[in-house]
Amino acid sequence: MNILKADLNDRGQAGDFISLMSLYARDPMGGGEDLSEQIKAELPAALAARDHCISFLAYVDDRPAGLLTCMEGFSTFACKPLLNIHDVIVHPDFRGRNIAGALLGAAQKEAVVRGCVKLTLEVLQGNEAARKVYRREGFAPYVLDAQMGCAEFWQKLL
Repeated sequence: MNILKADLNDRGQAGDFISLMSLYARDPMGGGEDLSEQIKAELPAALAARDHCISFLAYVDDRPAGLLTCMEGFSTFACKPLLNIHDVIVHPDFRGRNIAGALLGAAQKEAVVRGCVKLTLEVLQGNEAARKVYRREGFAPYVLDAQMGCAEFWQKLL
């Protein structure tokens, strides 16, 4: 397995990135609908243009096997940056080989280099396979006060 920080200006890596993103989008865990052709055409360059966005690609025998994309944020409570893991994708042909763990390890190394206080991510309640991996890699639900419960990830579409 080879993990590399993706260069989304590289045509081949951008193609592998979109192939894995499209696979993920079509999966029920990604919403069940493919990315539009416009998103496929524009996403790599849009991410490459943002210094706070980082992607890692995993290759097995020169085949794209996994992808992790994260974005730097900021913790006001710690007054330090954080790294939010936005997408973790492992191609079905390569599951069970700890590719997700290796990608998470690459993100953690990047977070340390950037001086981040923590890694964050969101996961669907029903995605037990991912939850198991995240727990194994040291992630846990976000709780400030046990009586108040776990933080929830909410959204408002614009």
